[in-house]
Amino acid sequence: MSYKILLTSTSFQDAPGKHHSILDNYNFNIDRLRGPIKEEVLFEIIQNYDGVICGDDDFTEKVITKGAEGKLKAISKYGIGLDRINLDTAKKYNIQVKNCPGVNHVTVAEHVFALLLSSIKNIIPEYLYMKDQKWVRLIGTEIFGKTIGILGLGNVGKEVAIRANAFGLKVLAFDKYIDIQFSEKYNVTYFNNIEEIIANSDIISLNMSLDETTRNIINLNNIDQLKSGVIIVNTARAGLVDQNAILQGLQTKKIGAYLTDVLDEEPIVKDHPFLNFNNVIITPHIGSRTYENVEKQGIMAVDNLIKILFNK
Repeated sequence: MSYKILLTSTSFQDAPGKHHSILDNYNFNIDRLRGPIKEEVLFEIIQNYDGVICGDDDFTEKVITKGAEGKLKAISKYGIGLDRINLDTAKKYNIQVKNCPGVNHVTVAEHVFALLLSSIKNIIPEYLYMKDQKWVRLIGTEIFGKTIGILGLGNVGKEVAIRANAFGLKVLAFDKYIDIQFSEKYNVTYFNNIEEIIANSDIISLNMSLDETTRNIINLNNIDQLKSGVIIVNTARAGLVDQNAILQGLQTKKIGAYLTDVLDEEPIVKDHPFLNFNNVIITPHIGSRTYENVEKQGIMAVDNLIKILFNK
């Protein structure tokens, strides 16, 4: 039996690696689209597929219900976050959903510091000056001795903490699960609320999954509690912050810089308000997009699809 598969992850498609040959070995009938795919597009086609390897596409109640009316059995998420997939509806129709936990942590943690160092060392403006043959020497700052607050000390957050130690940062953390052994080894101070962390952090790294308890965890109600000039790094989910709160913080200079790999609307919309600020750095959701990680994640996504379709 030849299954029909929809592949939408652009990272999976763009990077070479063993994940392609492993997928091709199964002789699936594969359609490839470049995500993220909107609800209205998926709704028209999803009933035709037995399985999907998806990115951050709109697998809403409406889409999954339509898929259940057709052939859909499996949703394999290339990545970790499941906030774009209506899990209740998938469960209702016995459509299995699997993701790829534990594969992104190193590369995303590296991206946190790539953004952070680019900001405080003025790498981007200095590069642009030099491209224009202008010898302009800006003054940066150091992160040594500063305090970083990590909101979400899971796999990625722990890797951020390890690197923060290497840079001589004081590490504060908030997470619903407390890992005492890890905190003792890496000098992490846990807090059971975010208010104390955001009030005492020079840098905030957002590394939480997105659900209704974490949505807009940085918001208009707590923006005034931020330490003046704080740098916020978001490599997790755009919905962890209220965009209006970030804009207000930037306008009042309460926020010294907002460094993000994720946006509410991806790809970026024309004239996005963040583009008006020189102290905002945006990368196009590439935190996990390395050759090494794409291959690992791609292999896991294929393996998850096979396990569902062939009941392995």
